[in-house]
Amino acid sequence: MFHKYINKTAILLFGTLLMITGGCKKYLDQKPITDVTEEVVFKDVNGAYKALIGVYSRLVGDAGYGIRVSLYYPLDNDEMQGPTGTADNDRRDLARYSATPGNAQINNPFSQMFQGIEFANICIENIPKMDLYTNGSDQEKKKLQRMLGEALTLRAQFYYEAIRNWGDLPAHFEPAYKLSATNPFPSRVSQDSLYDRLLADLATATALVPWKGEVTTIGDQVDERITKGAVKGLRARIALFRGGYALRQDGVVKRSSDYLTYYQIARQECLDIMNSGQHSLNPSFRSLWKDQVNARVASDPNGELMFQASAIGGSAPEDTKLGYYNGPRVNNFGNSSVNPLPTFVYLFDSTDLRRDVTICFYFTNLNGTRAGQQISNLTDGKYRRDWITNPVVSPTDAVQYFSLKWQILRYADVLLMYAEAENEINGPTASAYNAINQVRRRGFGKPINTVDVTVDIPAALSKDDFFKYLVRERALELAGEGIRKYDLIRWNLLAPALNESKANMIRMSTSTAIVNPTYMAGYPTYSLTTTLPTSLYYITTSTTDVNTFGGGLVFNSLYKTAPSTTPTGTTKITWIGAAINTTCAARFATGFVTGKGELLPIPQPVRDANYNMSQNPNY
Repeated sequence: MFHKYINKTAILLFGTLLMITGGCKKYLDQKPITDVTEEVVFKDVNGAYKALIGVYSRLVGDAGYGIRVSLYYPLDNDEMQGPTGTADNDRRDLARYSATPGNAQINNPFSQMFQGIEFANICIENIPKMDLYTNGSDQEKKKLQRMLGEALTLRAQFYYEAIRNWGDLPAHFEPAYKLSATNPFPSRVSQDSLYDRLLADLATATALVPWKGEVTTIGDQVDERITKGAVKGLRARIALFRGGYALRQDGVVKRSSDYLTYYQIARQECLDIMNSGQHSLNPSFRSLWKDQVNARVASDPNGELMFQASAIGGSAPEDTKLGYYNGPRVNNFGNSSVNPLPTFVYLFDSTDLRRDVTICFYFTNLNGTRAGQQISNLTDGKYRRDWITNPVVSPTDAVQYFSLKWQILRYADVLLMYAEAENEINGPTASAYNAINQVRRRGFGKPINTVDVTVDIPAALSKDDFFKYLVRERALELAGEGIRKYDLIRWNLLAPALNESKANMIRMSTSTAIVNPTYMAGYPTYSLTTTLPTSLYYITTSTTDVNTFGGGLVFNSLYKTAPSTTPTGTTKITWIGAAINTTCAARFATGFVTGKGELLPIPQPVRDANYNMSQNPNY
């Protein structure tokens, strides 16, 4: 497996080569600290590969997708919210849009993203200079070309993540020793120009990186490294952000007038992937997460998991806390700090199988029985400690790092991006319908390529209404994957999504019927009622993690008035009531202000080190 090779040796390689700095204060003023030089590292294919793995390593760890970038930054949104508790100038304030430039959780991730950019720059600078790049065997040249393409793609991923959190940034497309000689205190440049550079780089990378099915022809293993589908998928995603809305430095959320140019790019890249035959949906949404991601397997026969941030080591620098910080607790181990909104529970159709994968209704006791939770204490469910195998984690083990891989890009997202771009350009065509309905059918356990009027979205929708269904489907499919908040920002829908979600939670807390949102397709009709149960009865001795209603974990319906007396063999839990307001709505996005909350503040240590680094609007 690829993640086995992300190790301290690779990180130390860069530490000796260029000095891993502890922050951004010197990220453009790095000097060698040993006699190890680029010529030594990049003398052969193996050395270049180790250098590349050093770039990959910067995706994970506590300051990367190990916890902060994946589980702190994307909250709150209309699916999930961050942890309970009082203001802390830390993770809680991040989720509530109350971060300050001195927040303890923004400087290290900012630094690590630029660390990843710098490591990629070193590879991009040196790989083409290698004698083997020009004069090696055909296999050596193709391997090195692939590595160059991977470095370009990784740099684009680091920059994209930084831009969507901080907006305009310095242009850092050469190794630091070059930039520091001419411009040691760089100013921020437009995110549009940065995105344009990344799109051009990814077009170059597309020609260098093989498809998933071609890697063995150049002597590489089939593993978790980037392949052409991931390059194209990332290019489509960045194109949609380039064509979308963003908070600008004048304090206005807007998009460029030529946005359709970028939707065309996204459409074509997604179409290329769809036509390649290299990627498909796993027929089972549950199996994708339980038997693939949480089983920590290396092989993915469908190729749905297109771009993953791998982890190893059981420690803060190189692993992930997925399944510990988020997800359900086991024997009271875990933080359970990513919580679905009560309103989001009821956005799912009752027969949508994704609900009980995406949302977890239980904690697990030491003996394996399930402790059902009230609606205000549910957790996200795609990363679960009790699902982890290969090997299983003992319920008595206090370990916090599980080496689960953060999913950066899935094929389902490619289908939904295509549907969005096609609709924006041509309206709701048959191909747009087919793309969104493939995702939807899989969610209901239906044959993916067979028309099914019971689950397909309605025919003959207008362009605007199709878009609303697309907005809802992306929530149902991609929830908890660090995407939603940024989708809402690029659509300029974050404010209504937050405001309407909060208003509906308050309605639920008083047993008042929720109302349909204005910005996306609505709830099932049976969710829009005052007869939702105030109590839920969990089967006391249940050990199942499936079928949360109808004989598995949950005794009574989520949509009908609860029994007045506790059925035999069940445990009564308060379900819908005042706690939705006091526990959920009261902490939800409390600091959000349009024209500010769309971006995080630039970390104060970065501004202290660089007097040309301006602050984001209204901070």
